[in-house]
Amino acid sequence: MEQVVGEREAEEFTVVARKPYFGLPTACPICLPLFIYLKLAHFPFRLSFNSIFPDSDQIPYVESGTYVAYNNENSGVVECLKKDGIVDLDSEFQSAPDWVSIQAMINSWLADALTYELWVGTDGRSAYKIYYSDLSWPIGKVLFLKQVYSVKQRLGITKDNAEHREDEIYRRAKIAYGALSTKLGEQNFLFDDRPSSLDATFLGHVLVTLHALPDTSVLRSKLLEHDNIVRYAEKLKTELIESGSSSSGPQFRSVPSSSTPRKGPSNWSSKPKSKPKREKTEEEKTFKRRAKYFLAAQLLAVLLFLSVMGSYDSGDLELDDEDEGISFN
Repeated sequence: MEQVVGEREAEEFTVVARKPYFGLPTACPICLPLFIYLKLAHFPFRLSFNSIFPDSDQIPYVESGTYVAYNNENSGVVECLKKDGIVDLDSEFQSAPDWVSIQAMINSWLADALTYELWVGTDGRSAYKIYYSDLSWPIGKVLFLKQVYSVKQRLGITKDNAEHREDEIYRRAKIAYGALSTKLGEQNFLFDDRPSSLDATFLGHVLVTLHALPDTSVLRSKLLEHDNIVRYAEKLKTELIESGSSSSGPQFRSVPSSSTPRKGPSNWSSKPKSKPKREKTEEEKTFKRRAKYFLAAQLLAVLLFLSVMGSYDSGDLELDDEDEGISFN
């Protein structure tokens, strides 16, 4: 397997992701593809978990020394690692004639379908466990309902078109699964029997769909119609996740409640690791000032959302009575 790996490989890299559930190293649909990408590249890293900011779009992120790559910058962490010359599995594939179309199906149609299924199409227990299970019940429940509302807005779902949008989302997912099943055949990977970032993204989607969604999931049932995709996913899951520790395998640890990125956009509180005292830079001072208001802003968002919920009935917010009755124990 040929790949591009930069000089930074000798440094220790840490991937910060959401916590593991459902037998997966991280159950987050965005974090898992990054984990798989680095494993496919045989790139050594530590895996840490951060559940302090469940709705942060910076997670997952990768850090090493002064280097940090956030999920919400430059089209995501994998693209940052490629552009920065750290690890690139795609250097010979992006000129392939069907690369763009397959990338669009995975990153658009299948991503939307999984988002819909986690937050709207099922009872929401899987999404709650992945994102909010470490929060106190009142805050976790309100943030969950807020996210359901946000997902419906993003996917263009209203009370009037909900059934039509659901049918469209599932129809596109069915088309994508059929096309990818044909493309895969009995190969080990999607392109030339060699791994790419699209394998990582697709495999992450398939594993979350198979293992995190309930048996009653419509999306899961459509995926199970394609035996070769299921075999592909379970084979790679065994090789990459269940094969045990190795010299290139990740080391797992949990991020303490005070752990945050060393630098970067606000939305994070900051407690730097112990190091010799030095005068703080203006950037660090600004970051620290901004970080102090993060939790207050989160609380304010919750209170504002509660006030909105008190002003409108459940129909106006398009949150079904069934969703309102969810109990997470």
